[in-house]
Amino acid sequence: MRLQLLSPGEMTDDQRAIYDESIASKRGSPPPPMMAWLASPDMARHATRLGAVLRYDTSFPPALSELAILVTARHWTAHFEWYAHKKMALDGGLDPAIIEAIRDRRTPRFDDPKARVVYDVARSLHEARGLPQPLYDEATQLLGERGLVEIIGLCGYYTMVSMTLNAYEFPLPDGEVSELA
Repeated sequence: MRLQLLSPGEMTDDQRAIYDESIASKRGSPPPPMMAWLASPDMARHATRLGAVLRYDTSFPPALSELAILVTARHWTAHFEWYAHKKMALDGGLDPAIIEAIRDRRTPRFDDPKARVVYDVARSLHEARGLPQPLYDEATQLLGERGLVEIIGLCGYYTMVSMTLNAYEFPLPDGEVSELA
C-alpha cells in the first residue's frame, strides 16, 4: 500500500470528525477510500456523504446498485472494490452467473429488463464514454430520469473509488486473493 493510513489518534480534529461521522452512518465503518481522502478533509466529507446516498438511498434495490458498481469495478480492475462489492451483490440477490460473466468480461444473460439496462448503461458509460440515443431512451423509459441519474452517479462515484483504491494499491484482506485478471 502506497499510503500510510492515519489512526484516529493521528488525525486532525476535522479528519476525526469525518471519520466519526462515517462510523455513525449506515455504513458503521469508514469506507476504505475515505481513509485516503482524509488528506483533503472537505473532499473526504463530501465524497463520503455522496457515497452513502448512492449506496443506501437510491431508487434501486441492492442488486441493481451493486450491478452498476461491479461493472465499474471490473472496468477499472479494482481488486478491492470487486472483493467488497461481490459479497454485497450476492447478499442483495444478484445472480451469481451475472457476477461471473462480468468478472470474465462476458455479457451476462438477464431475465430482468431493468437489470439489463443498468448493465448496458454502466458498460456504455465506461466503454463508449456516453449513451447512444436508443439506450438513453430505453433507460429513461425503464428506470425513469431519477434512475438514470442515479446509475450515472453510481458509475461516476465508484470510478473515483476505484481510482483511489488502485492508485494507492489498497490490499485485499489477509488471505484473500483477487478474482480479477
